[in-house]
Amino acid sequence: MESVYLMVALGAVVAGFVQGLSGFAFGLVAMSFWAWALEPRLAATLAVFGALVGQVLAAVTVRRGFNLKLLLPFVLGGLAGIPLGVAVLPHLDMDWFKALLGALLIVWCPIMLLAKNLPKITAGGRLADGTVGFAGGVLGGIGGFSGSLPTLWCTLRGFEKDKQRAIIQNFNLSMLAVTMGTYLATGIVTRDMVPMFAIVAPAMLVPTLLGAKLYIGISEARFRQIVLGLLTVSGLALLASAVPRLLERLA
Repeated sequence: MESVYLMVALGAVVAGFVQGLSGFAFGLVAMSFWAWALEPRLAATLAVFGALVGQVLAAVTVRRGFNLKLLLPFVLGGLAGIPLGVAVLPHLDMDWFKALLGALLIVWCPIMLLAKNLPKITAGGRLADGTVGFAGGVLGGIGGFSGSLPTLWCTLRGFEKDKQRAIIQNFNLSMLAVTMGTYLATGIVTRDMVPMFAIVAPAMLVPTLLGAKLYIGISEARFRQIVLGLLTVSGLALLASAVPRLLERLA
């Protein structure tokens, strides 16, 4: 049991730092640790809780504006997607989910990272932003992954780092607060999870604040490299945890 607690704490430390630095990805990074040791529903709940704590800290330490006109389509789409993600969670095959999401990240992110002149997407307007927000809401309801697709989309939109940070930070805070409230209301959160919450919150506190402090000094180009690199590594970790289990099941 002590090894499980250690794994939970280690995942919270690393994921907290990454979220503080990038503004997202707590769930992706934490899952790369917790998927090996925790039951899927517990791992998903802890990912949502930890990501929410991190976003609250970021809202206080890294303030990068609030553009309601730009943010609203993402949030409205995300709010529509959360109930679907929460409804799917108890019935979801997490191994296949992690494998598919991981494959998407390790294929698409390196392409974006290696592209010298990344084309900017200007078409679609608010409808496209809302659709991406909806997909983010579904992933948030499943396990705190709300920021991954909107972050990729903002990168493709060509948003500079502070503008992207403001959108993703406020979007994630909204999605995670609603998702956690839904988990509580529907009974996904149980009493036996509370000791794990008590490990995650203090373990991620200092790393999150440290990551947020480092964010302020990095350049636009470096921020883009960090974001896409983190997404790629997270995709590899998701595949590493899912593929062996899928192969065992298919054998």
